[in-house]
Amino acid sequence: MKKILRKWWLYVLIGIVLLIVFFYYQNNSIVISEHTKQSDNLPEVFDGYKIVQLSDLHNKSFGDDQSYLVKKIKNAEPDVIVFTGDLIDSRRYDEKPSLKLMEKLVEIAPVYYVTGNHEWRSGKFEVLEDKLVKMGVQVMRNTSQEISLGSEKIRLIGVDDPSKNEEYVSDIVTTRDDIERSLEKVDDEDTFQVLLAHRPELLSHYSEYGFDLVFSGHAHGGQFRIPFIGGVIAPHQGLFPKYTSGKHESSSTTMIVNRGLGNSLFPLRVFNRPEIVVVTLNAE
Repeated sequence: MKKILRKWWLYVLIGIVLLIVFFYYQNNSIVISEHTKQSDNLPEVFDGYKIVQLSDLHNKSFGDDQSYLVKKIKNAEPDVIVFTGDLIDSRRYDEKPSLKLMEKLVEIAPVYYVTGNHEWRSGKFEVLEDKLVKMGVQVMRNTSQEISLGSEKIRLIGVDDPSKNEEYVSDIVTTRDDIERSLEKVDDEDTFQVLLAHRPELLSHYSEYGFDLVFSGHAHGGQFRIPFIGGVIAPHQGLFPKYTSGKHESSSTTMIVNRGLGNSLFPLRVFNRPEIVVVTLNAE
């Protein structure tokens, strides 16, 4: 009987160790997802142009001074880096890991950033924004900016997360107003246009403006992913959400949804490793 009990406890211990290893791997081992976007709007000089997208860090650290994450990004050799919100977490605010990452990123390539819902919920975004701007991050607040190579250009548009509104206004109305504000001075609609927007569930509204490419996050990959089915739950989408990962099309618009790097309300990911997205642009 004692031998059976000892064996049982040994199996339990082995099972616990395996679970710890599994969850550590699922939440700390970064995967790189690669996509291409082909367009006849894209100038030939931008053929092969590489965009690295990061999202939803939520204060998380990957090695000392973000060394593991930074090495992965550097090895991807980006021409530009975009960050689509939730750099910090409003529930356990700690800006140091997030600022350290941004400090390292601006040494690799130009960095463009838009807010997520957690920046606004924290109540500390103004201070965070000031620090980001001082270190050289391009904080896009309902603005557009040209990226030029020689005499050719593409356009980057960035909008705030709609949770910035303290008064009740629908996310759709807020986002439409912000997009239209960012495009007020744009008179070259044929230019290849990239939108940075935290919320993926608004794809149908983004596509109405004819953006060629949209980068989004927020859904955390559905938090727990079921193989061959997808994510289980996501904010503002509920159970078995549609937009949690990968490439989605609406009219002429392609949206890339990043599964994010960190966690917030749920402390664990399952079959949903932290993600770096790399998109290579191709001219037709």
